[in-house]
Amino acid sequence: MTNNLQNEKGLSGNLIKIIALITMTVDHLGLMLFPHQTIFRAVGRIAMPLFAYMIAEGCYYTRNKLRYFLSIFVLGALCQAVFWFSYGTLQLSILMTFSLSIALIYCFDYLKRTQTAKSIILTILCSITVLVLTVLLPKLLYDYKFSFDYGIQGVLIPVLVYLFKTKWQKLISVTAMLCWLSVISLLGAVQWFSLISVLILALYNGKRGKLKLKYLFYVYYPLHISVIYLISILIA
Repeated sequence: MTNNLQNEKGLSGNLIKIIALITMTVDHLGLMLFPHQTIFRAVGRIAMPLFAYMIAEGCYYTRNKLRYFLSIFVLGALCQAVFWFSYGTLQLSILMTFSLSIALIYCFDYLKRTQTAKSIILTILCSITVLVLTVLLPKLLYDYKFSFDYGIQGVLIPVLVYLFKTKWQKLISVTAMLCWLSVISLLGAVQWFSLISVLILALYNGKRGKLKLKYLFYVYYPLHISVIYLISILIA
């Protein structure tokens, strides 16, 4: 019983996802309704690393890899259609960024398991594709404001979390990527608030939690974006 109690200490995956949902909502409220209040964007910087870590966990524990990828990709594509219709922007959402992460993770996992010429070529091609999409194309299509949310750094965070084995290796890799992102971010000093997420992740106990909240994010993400957007129209 003592061991069980010890294992339950800390934050479950469900709690981390809820914290991520709350901070993401604060971020989007600031983006759409209070653009001059930097505190909203500062709080919002906590969300992405938490989701990125949980994406890596999802890749590790899922029983159906294809369904997991498609659930993130399809939802991202649907949300992207709404973003394009509402704002006319070609900036791809974090869901599309994480779709690249999942694809890259599966390639590395396939390479590790098989170590064949096919898996090597597939991993190289996938890596090149990710680099082209996140680094080269945004430069070529700069006038059209094409980009992936959080860029190559956002793609790599879940990948590194998945590839590293120990908790401290994962946390160090997340910290390094967030520092890199903060140095180059157009948000400036606000982006450094993302490092708060590392403290939260340090409390992660590796447990999912009792409730099944897998579909909460799928429903909540487009729903809260739509509600905030409608509010912004009504008060404009």
